[in-house]
Amino acid sequence: MLKVDVTKQLGGLRLNVAFELPAAGVVALFGPSGCGKSTTINIIAGLAAADRGEVLLEGQVLLDTERGVAVPAEKRRIGYVFQDARLFPHLSVAANLKYAEHRAKGPGYVSFDQVADLLDLKALMPRRVHRLSGGERQRVAIGRALLSQPRLLLLDEPLASLDRERREEVLPYLESLRDQLAIPMIYVSHQFDEVLRLATHIVLMQSGSVTAQGSIGAISLDPQVRSLIDPDAVGAVIDGTVIGRDALSNLLRVRVGDGEIKVQTSEGAPFAAPGKTLRVQLLASDVIVSTKMPQHLSVRNNLQGIVAAIEEDGPNSDLIIIDIGGERILARVTKAATRELALTPGMRAWALVKSVSLRTYERTTSAVFPHG
Repeated sequence: MLKVDVTKQLGGLRLNVAFELPAAGVVALFGPSGCGKSTTINIIAGLAAADRGEVLLEGQVLLDTERGVAVPAEKRRIGYVFQDARLFPHLSVAANLKYAEHRAKGPGYVSFDQVADLLDLKALMPRRVHRLSGGERQRVAIGRALLSQPRLLLLDEPLASLDRERREEVLPYLESLRDQLAIPMIYVSHQFDEVLRLATHIVLMQSGSVTAQGSIGAISLDPQVRSLIDPDAVGAVIDGTVIGRDALSNLLRVRVGDGEIKVQTSEGAPFAAPGKTLRVQLLASDVIVSTKMPQHLSVRNNLQGIVAAIEEDGPNSDLIIIDIGGERILARVTKAATRELALTPGMRAWALVKSVSLRTYERTTSAVFPHG
């Protein structure tokens, strides 16, 4: 659906980026500040020129330097949400949205009312921009981008200027946007917690180049990612399938690999229905390793697997990679524990983790609006 292969010299940094958007979903450009993420999406949008390369969207050539093709930004049908909302301050929320609706170039696939409902904007319609909170402004900016009826939505660190409370306010709306619209999105961020919640695919960038790309589960295990995030955030990300609720504990039962975990949720949570997908993060620091079948423990989750690899995690610790049946998880243990348990690749092991330690995020699929 989207192919990008471009180069550009940025002072002392040479941008050399190539990737393909696999399908409708959220591709996160993740990496440290200054690695070229924003420049990459500016080239896609037509806001910056490439020295060489091509950009194709839905079979249409937007950029081809060899053939001298460069479609103007306003004709690319690409929506853009910046770090700052960039709304018209002299207009109301409704007028800002109507402006985008009236200027839309392509066929409409999402209506004004649908956007208002999706982003919870109805109560804000008569208000002027200066009377909105930072989170409200970004929701309006996202709505304005959607009403331009784009084929692709670019979001350049849209939560970077918000404090944690406002970020948590906006994130559920971005999740709804991902799950209820078929429009592909590229989300730029250097915050791994945002990527974890939103992304379906990750393009990892460092020093102007793509160093890895793949599913959120695969990239979460990549050593390059571990070098970019807080050590306490290192772990595995798995999309599991809800089985149901445990009658005695009221914990939600989720199938992961060949095993099952139980996670805490509130009664009647929207993702409690069997068959739904739940994204689960298992932090390496929360996983305990046993070489024998555990018994008589308060820990509710006990996953049997095979030690796939052992990687050094620092001067005093190792990361034990355990395959639990097609899915891999990480456990951080001391080097002394590695020696005393005689952990080696290929041996059977059990991974234990408390239900209260698990972070879960709903993954749903709702009505899809065509965007041809």
